Amino acid sequence: MKQILFTSAVALALIACGGSGTESKEQVKEEPKQETAAAPAVPSDNPDYEKGLALVAASDCLTCHKVDEKVNGPSYRDVANKYENTEANVKMLAGKVIKGGSGVWGEVLMTPHPALSQADAEQMVKYILLLKNN
Repeated sequence: MKQILFTSAVALALIACGGSGTESKEQVKEEPKQETAAAPAVPSDNPDYEKGLALVAASDCLTCHKVDEKVNGPSYRDVANKYENTEANVKMLAGKVIKGGSGVWGEVLMTPHPALSQADAEQMVKYILLLKNN
């Protein structure tokens, strides 16, 4: 009689815990995958981030712009928050970097950068747009 009660108790415990041990291991394996998929993307993981950052660092842009601080021109984060990261905006903003201009952020003139290639200017803009606050 004691064996039947013991066997019944063990069987009930296994049923209450979800059955065999392999099922619980599978559930544990699946949970981290779900958490990883839900994790937000880090801008620095994007290859455009490193390429653009290197180009910006090698230029004179940091004289008038900072990531989070307005200097003569707007902060990069303000630009990223104002413009959606679309191909059209990347091309338009790259053109502004090359040609210079004023009026969007006030009357201070942005110095033109005619020696900068369209491709490099676009790469720099892609970096800047990745700085958008989520």
